[in-house]
Amino acid sequence: MSAAKTSKTLISLLAILALLGIALITGCGSSSSTTTTAATEERSAAGGATEEAGEEPAVEEAAEGEGAIVAEGKEIFVADCGSCHTLQAAGTSGTVGPNLDELAPEEAAVEQQVFEGGGPMPAFGKEGTLDTEEIKAVATFVSHEAGKE
Repeated sequence: MSAAKTSKTLISLLAILALLGIALITGCGSSSSTTTTAATEERSAAGGATEEAGEEPAVEEAAEGEGAIVAEGKEIFVADCGSCHTLQAAGTSGTVGPNLDELAPEEAAVEQQVFEGGGPMPAFGKEGTLDTEEIKAVATFVSHEAGKE
């Protein structure tokens, strides 16, 4: 990775951490567990595979590839992140956390931040609010859509 790219990633992470500190103080994400559970149940009811049932994703879902992941990420983002973050592609205008359209973070940075939390941002992965696939979906959505519009 080039020094410029490393520097940009580090600055992005620091900005996320600083701005997310405010979100924790104001209670951003305090109802995310309930919201995420409802969103997960909604996806399961709509025909999505469940971990409990041990079902494999349908071949059709696998063929949809990244588009399906981005769509799932948007759904999760709107339910769990939009109250704190602005992201035009999601139609959200939260002001507690950083404006992701301005920040335009890379996928790995988003994935780490959502899993680990930091500052005021809850650790959605460590707390078990979102599973690994959901975090990957959110990170894919944000990294693909932030700053595009």
